[in-house]
Amino acid sequence: MFSKPRQLETEEEMYQVAVRALMRRAHSVHEMKQKLERRSDNKLLVQVVMARLKENGMIDDARYAKQFARQRTESRKQGKFRISRDLRARGVPNRHIEAALTEAAAETDEGAMVRQRIERKLRSYRGEIDEKKMASMYRSLMRAGFSADVVRRELRAVTREEVPDVELE
Repeated sequence: MFSKPRQLETEEEMYQVAVRALMRRAHSVHEMKQKLERRSDNKLLVQVVMARLKENGMIDDARYAKQFARQRTESRKQGKFRISRDLRARGVPNRHIEAALTEAAAETDEGAMVRQRIERKLRSYRGEIDEKKMASMYRSLMRAGFSADVVRRELRAVTREEVPDVELE
């Protein structure tokens, strides 16, 4: 479907491709290495460019993981399990993932994020909240990366508010 990208011969061409890619968005070390390896068969050239990027402070997995985790928690309202999975898929080492998630967790309240998502979902539902809709919300929150305990606790709190208490006679 896609043609193979033009092969690069020199270090400077390769470096310029890397810089342009970094100007569009941040990349993990693993992502950048893959991107450069697609553009050249010369492994030594790729290593030289990667070393130059690291030396100039343009690419750093620790910084990338912290920025990624902060962005995903603040704007997308995603949980730590989803963020962790996405960072692993981008080739970020576990030590950087753990540090980034710890920092992001200190700045955000997971319960509040789950409540926000539940409230937004409830506004879109019509009619009564039945088991099918609750199951749908539960799955949605689990896919978003929140822990099952927090999801269950917040859903239970919402259902208590929704269902009126019936007094026995």
